[in-house]
This record gives sequence, C-alpha cells and structure tokens, in this order.
Amino acid sequence: MSSPLIREIEVKGVITKSNLPVCEYSVNPYVGCTHGCRYCYASFMKRFTGHTEPWGAFLDVKNWPEIKNPKKYAGKELFIGSVTDPYLPQEEKYGRTRALLEQLKGSGAKLSIATKSDLILRDIDILSDIKEHSPVLCKITITAAEDGLASKLEPGVCPSSARFEAVKRLSGAGIFT
Repeated sequence: MSSPLIREIEVKGVITKSNLPVCEYSVNPYVGCTHGCRYCYASFMKRFTGHTEPWGAFLDVKNWPEIKNPKKYAGKELFIGSVTDPYLPQEEKYGRTRALLEQLKGSGAKLSIATKSDLILRDIDILSDIKEHSPVLCKITITAAEDGLASKLEPGVCPSSARFEAVKRLSGAGIFT
C-alpha cells in the first residue's frame, strides 16, 4: 500500500455533540485512518470527508482553536476516538491528541478513549493527572492474542503484545482499562 495522503485542516472546534448512547460528546482529533483494518466499521464516514481516496488512504489532521471554556464539559462524557483512533502512528508527529488532553486537564470532563495503540502510554502522565479529578477510561482493542494474526487483520497497528503491555501499565498507574 502506498503512503496515505496526509493534510492538515483548520476546524472551528474538535468537540462535537453526540447521539451515541455512550457519551454526550465525541472527539476525533483526526479524520480518516491509516490502520488498514480488514474489518473496519468506520469506512462509511468517507462520504462526509470530501475525499476521493479510499478509506485508509488519507488522514486529515485537525487544528482547532484552543478550547476556551473546558470547564463547561465538567461531569460530561467525552468519547475520544469514536471514529478515528486518536493514537494513529501520525500522532507521534502531530500530537493533536496530547494537545487535546492538555486543554481538557482540570475540566472535570469524564474521558473515555478508544485506541489500538500503545502510543497512549506516552500520555500516561496527563491521563494520571486528569483521573485525579474526573474518571478516565482507556479502551484498547485487542482483536487477536497472537501478534501474527493481529498483523494480518490490522496491518497498520502495533502488535497485540504491545497492547497487552499498555493495558498492564495503564492499569498499574490506576487508570481504568
């Protein structure tokens, strides 16, 4: 597979009112995906992007103005990664998820994060700080226990063994997984 098209886009905000039953707001610091999962449920989202490339061949990196009043989300459920994994490999370069967490620190928002990446461990410091004031739930998808099978199902994702280790370390830090 060729390299995905990556572009930075300006957006008015990153937090969106949600109709999902699990949260009041959804937050996706990226649009698109580079994981290439064989079973992807989110490919239907392409129709909202304006992209002609297939799902998995593009990624839009969102740049938003600083969240002006993060405390307005106190007690509210925010689901980070409802459509696009917030810890795609490109997060190492762009840091949009880390920037989001920094902006939400001290807000009192209840955070739920879904990822397939051990890169979440980079932010264990911020997550530990946030969980002292409001709930944090980190959901890490582990599709197959065996690394070889997982790499066939999810070619652009870190090995399952790394995800198991991430769950262990997050849990060890007192973060609910």
